Amino acid sequence: MSESRETAIFAGGCFWCMVKPFDTQPGIEKVISGYTGGTVPNPTYDQVKRHETGHTEAVKIIFDPTIMSYKRLVEIYWQQTDPTDAMGQFQDRGDNYRPVIFVKDAAQRQVAEASKRQLEESGRFDAPIVTTIENAQPFYEAEEEHQEFYRKNSERFAMEEAAGREGFVKSHWQ
Repeated sequence: MSESRETAIFAGGCFWCMVKPFDTQPGIEKVISGYTGGTVPNPTYDQVKRHETGHTEAVKIIFDPTIMSYKRLVEIYWQQTDPTDAMGQFQDRGDNYRPVIFVKDAAQRQVAEASKRQLEESGRFDAPIVTTIENAQPFYEAEEEHQEFYRKNSERFAMEEAAGREGFVKSHWQ
């Protein structure tokens, strides 16, 4: 990774549905599905799914900040999630699907907190914004079958999207 590349980590429900919105943007080098925020090193999908690790499904985005700003990534993030639901996203329930912006430094924290305040003040949602902003922790790449899921399993991906996220995004953001 060259010096001009940076990383961002977001959790917003099932990582399968969090890849495509970022992967299709200019300046994005790679979007990796994985696990973060827990206590067990090198967790497996099954362990995370059974709530044995404390980890959250997340995506790690490698991007070129001269093309795509971190601020813009945060804006895209909000538009993929229900920021008023602390215990999951859409059909995916539990703390392993909670919405989190994981920040790597003070600059990312400042951008994320300002963006959250702006969303709170916008009045777009009737309920409080409960997405947390937390310090980045070790990120563990998910198994290969979970990488680029929307490309490899387009029919299953379409079913996942139709299970709530797609309608919510359209009704609240478009």
